[in-house]
Amino acid sequence: MRRDHADPANSPRRNDWQTIKTLAPYLWPAGETALRMRVVLAVLFLAAAKGASVAVPYIYKQTIDALDVKQGALIAVPVMALIAYGVARVLSQALGELRDAVFAKVAQRAIRQAGLKTFRHLHRLSLRFHLDRKTGGVSRAVERGTKGIEFLLRFMLFNVVPTLVEVILTCGILWYLFGIWMALVAFLTIGIYIFWTLAVTEWRIQFRRTMNDTDNEANTKAIDSLLNFETVKYFGNEDHESRRFDKALARYEDAAVKSNTSLALLNIGQGAIIAVGLTMIMWMAADGVVAGTMTIGDFAMVNAYLIQLYMPLNFLGFVYREIKQSLIDMEQMFRLLDENPEVADSPGAVPLAIKGGELRFENVSFAYDARREVLNDISFTVPAGKTVAIVGPSGSGKSTISRLLFRFYDVSGGRITIDGQDVRDLTQVSLRAAIGMVPQDTVLFNDTVFYNIAYGRPGASPAEVEGAARTAQIHDFIMALPDGYQSTVGERGLKLSGGEKQRVAIARTVLKAPAILIFDEATSALDSRTEQDIVKALKTVSKDRTTVTVAHRLSTVVDADEILVLEAGRIVERGSHPDLLAMNGRYADMWARQQQQEKAREALVDEDPGISVRAAAESPAAE
Repeated sequence: MRRDHADPANSPRRNDWQTIKTLAPYLWPAGETALRMRVVLAVLFLAAAKGASVAVPYIYKQTIDALDVKQGALIAVPVMALIAYGVARVLSQALGELRDAVFAKVAQRAIRQAGLKTFRHLHRLSLRFHLDRKTGGVSRAVERGTKGIEFLLRFMLFNVVPTLVEVILTCGILWYLFGIWMALVAFLTIGIYIFWTLAVTEWRIQFRRTMNDTDNEANTKAIDSLLNFETVKYFGNEDHESRRFDKALARYEDAAVKSNTSLALLNIGQGAIIAVGLTMIMWMAADGVVAGTMTIGDFAMVNAYLIQLYMPLNFLGFVYREIKQSLIDMEQMFRLLDENPEVADSPGAVPLAIKGGELRFENVSFAYDARREVLNDISFTVPAGKTVAIVGPSGSGKSTISRLLFRFYDVSGGRITIDGQDVRDLTQVSLRAAIGMVPQDTVLFNDTVFYNIAYGRPGASPAEVEGAARTAQIHDFIMALPDGYQSTVGERGLKLSGGEKQRVAIARTVLKAPAILIFDEATSALDSRTEQDIVKALKTVSKDRTTVTVAHRLSTVVDADEILVLEAGRIVERGSHPDLLAMNGRYADMWARQQQQEKAREALVDEDPGISVRAAAESPAAE
């Protein structure tokens, strides 16, 4: 079931085990024998490193006892013991480094695969999700989640688990050599330390969650403001935007202060627990030396074991905090993967087989919200190679028709077919490959003009891209740019005018060469002269192709084979341009008003020829 949670911060919480379970397949990747061997080899290096680490204090004890003259006359320096001590220390570090080197590829592959899977999943989600989402929060969740994976894999596998194993081994050695009481004190000290660390860290997590949420909020506001830079400037709202951003930063500041002050409490408690436990065990060891039941070497060994144990335990506090933070970061990213696409391929979906491109809407009804129907019992046919135009007032449902055809949404009732094939039975990839779209609001990638045109068919040759640009009447403009086709268009294409962006979009669709074309206000941003040139070009492009044209300017659709007049989600009139004028109904009224507006513009041009281009470009759209 789909959930309306475009912002991961608002989705239901996952527990830590759910997050770890989601990560597990990346640690032991299916079909990746080489990576699995690396995991096994890393574990072997880990075991060998811990074995060498546990042996160091014992070799240290043997060396001290050999130097203790009370045990007998010192004849020579215990060379072999010292060499063994050095070798053990070197092996302990070297094997640990080898473990990290071997495992690095596994960790980086996991980061890559998880990030890629999330990215692909975001593109599979429905249009409704992306209309509701907060881009800044989503991008931040993915960024932090991928970083959290590396930390979790490295430290949980190679720090937390090995440290707990070392704790058990050390307590076992103390019990075996010096009795249960010393082992019990060491075990209780470690247990209290771990309990304190977990309890306080769990309490502190609320502050980290708040920091994450407010960080997402601040990032979202910043991105939204910068993307709408011109609008901010139009209204002089720089200070307003700064205040909104600062409010989010202030909430982050408050949570960060609480997090840092609570960290001091955690560290003080950890230090006190370790100090008390270490003092008690060393007192017991010193008493054993005085009583003659332990040697000086035993005393040194106990101290070495405890220091060797408490150092990673002290680090364990930091690691646990960071692991919890990583789990929170990963939780937000993996919650995105829990979002189910509203529109998905059916189990038996097949590729679209184009046999001409006949498009048919059969009693189609649709509602974005069940309380308000957008389309009501719409039926029409676009024969293969013909053109049907859809006109009507804003909000009548014109653009919804193209969204349904692309299967951004599924119909509530009725069906849509292409050459008799229900679009719900087709794979989305094949369906969308057969349809070309020139939208009303063209958004370009922040890349070159060449890239944006070639996006219609990645891998197209420069000659093909140039040919598409010529058809869209934009080649000469591109060549006049300082860097020609390699000129960048800026964020969302802001370096280009509305008309220039629209022509790039037309060129992109021309290059795609689809069987079915949809023009959704394709000339709305163009002046009258350019509009006529583009209309001619579009006629050439749409020749022998099934075409649906959504328009406000009726002058662009007079040659359509059929014109549908949409109002309140219903077809109220249909026919050719002459037929509709003869009806003297809604279409005729729209045509008359647009003709009056055109005459008014021409009158303005006659009075002041200098405003001709501007007046044409700013001509009002029909209702």
